[in-house]
Parts: sequence; structure tokens; C-alpha cells
Amino acid sequence: MLTFLPLWARGICSALLLAFNTLVLCIPLLLFSLSRFLIPIKSWHKLCTRICIAIAECWISINSGWMKLTRPMLWQVEGLESLKKDEWYLVTCNHQSWADIFIVQHLLNRRIPMLKFFLKQQLIWVPVIGLCWWALDFPFMKRYSRAYLEKYPEKRGEDLKATQKACEKFRDVPVSVFNFMEGTRFTDNKHRQQKSPFQYLLKPRAGGAGFVLGAMGQQLRTLINITIVYQDGVPSFWDFLCGRDDKIRVKIEKQEISDAYLGRDYSNDEEFRDQCQHWVNELWTQKDQLILSIKENHTREETAEHV
Repeated sequence: MLTFLPLWARGICSALLLAFNTLVLCIPLLLFSLSRFLIPIKSWHKLCTRICIAIAECWISINSGWMKLTRPMLWQVEGLESLKKDEWYLVTCNHQSWADIFIVQHLLNRRIPMLKFFLKQQLIWVPVIGLCWWALDFPFMKRYSRAYLEKYPEKRGEDLKATQKACEKFRDVPVSVFNFMEGTRFTDNKHRQQKSPFQYLLKPRAGGAGFVLGAMGQQLRTLINITIVYQDGVPSFWDFLCGRDDKIRVKIEKQEISDAYLGRDYSNDEEFRDQCQHWVNELWTQKDQLILSIKENHTREETAEHV
């Protein structure tokens, strides 16, 4: 344990270990991924895919190692039971910090199929990690602004086509498709601008989940709904590396996805769009109430400690 070190020293150690871990493991990851294009044998492609996933899971495990070294891990987690690695999952979580991703990966690594994120196309140019996402078959989506689509209406639907094409790769091997339904990290400013009806959440977007449910057919039948509450304030990524504000509550809930949402066309089916948005809004209403309940319990516990 390195918790005896000052916070800034822990942050530097965490950052160096994360960078070293990424730079070392990206080399075999990229080599095996590129070999799929050089050796046109289907069985070799499948083997390389499994090896790439194993390398990514090793990367996450090493990250879990430095996290345990540099923080007391005062985490309270519910709901890790009954998760399986041979099922397909749609995974969502409230989004407040870059730390969210590391927490979710740490908790779900090797318990379910590796998480696949839908990423903006520009992120492929992020040094090193962008190539790693490409090597792991993370789907990159091109998003067009409303002004651009008005000027070039023929580009409408391109994001759906990209989603469907990406999801075709996920039909043969179990996968966990991860989607931050809020679309961006929560801030008080964004919350005010949106006039969000939720106290602790931004408005959810149903489009990403709707596209995936339509493209994955009958395979994607279970939602993993994750709620993260930072009890001492939301940490910046540097705060997280330092192990600051480490009291975290995580609630993981498995929910069956209704057959009514599977295999339908979110882009052209207005009834499905309405149903999907209603479903997502209900999820967010329950999540908002859960966050309130966790915060109130935390306040009562702190009050009792000081009495």
C-alpha cells in the first residue's frame, strides 16, 4: 500500500504506472490486431480477437493493481452477483468523471464480456489509446451537426449504418456494449442549460441504446444499470489518480430488456423511438431517486458519527 505517500506522489505513481501499462501492452495488441489483415484465415482472426481481448483484460487488471496500491478502496458495491461472461449485455451508467470508466472496468473485468464503447470518430486520433480502441474493434461513429445535415441531407442515417455495421461483429461472440446515456459528463452548468428534470442527472439520450437494440436483434436481452455516487464530491481525473475522495457507492442492477425493444428500426419507427425514450426516462427517474436515497443515508451516517 502506498497510502502513506502524500497525495501528489500517489498521483504521479498512478499516472506513471498507467502510462507504462498502456505503452507496453499496446505493442502486442497492435501486432496481433494487424496480423488479422496479413493472414486471411478466419480461425486465425478469431484467435487474434481472443488474444486482443485477453491483453485488454490484463491491462484492466494491472490498472486495478495500482488503484489498490494508491487508495484505501473505501468502496461499497452491490450487485456483482449473477453476472456471467457468456451473455450479451447492454451496460449503462451515470457519467460524472473520467474516473467512472476505470471504476466500471475494475468492477466488471472478467465478470462479463469486455466492455465495448461507441466512440466519436475523432477519438481514433488520440495518441496510442486511439489505435488500441481500433485494435479492439471499438465502433467509431461519425456524428454530424444539425447545420451540416441541413446542408447535406444525404448524410442523414450514416450514424445508424455505422452502428449496424459495428454490431454485426458482436453477433457471434458475447459482448457488453457500453453506453453513457447522458452523452457527456454531468456538470452544474450543463444541468442548468438543459433544464434537466432530474436532480443529479442530465437528460438521457435513447438513440444510442435504441440503435444497438435494433442492430443486435434477439441477442441483447439484459441491461446492466450502474449507479455511481461519489460521497465526498466528484473527483477530477487527477484527484482519482491521487486516491482523493475515495468514498464511493456503486449499485449494479440487472434488468431484462423487453422483447418489444429488440430488432426494431429506431431511425424510422416513431412508435419505437417514443417507447425507447419513455423506457430510458423511467430508468433515469429511478436512478435519480436512488442517488438521492444514497446521499441522504450518507448524511445520516455522518451525523450519527459526530453525535
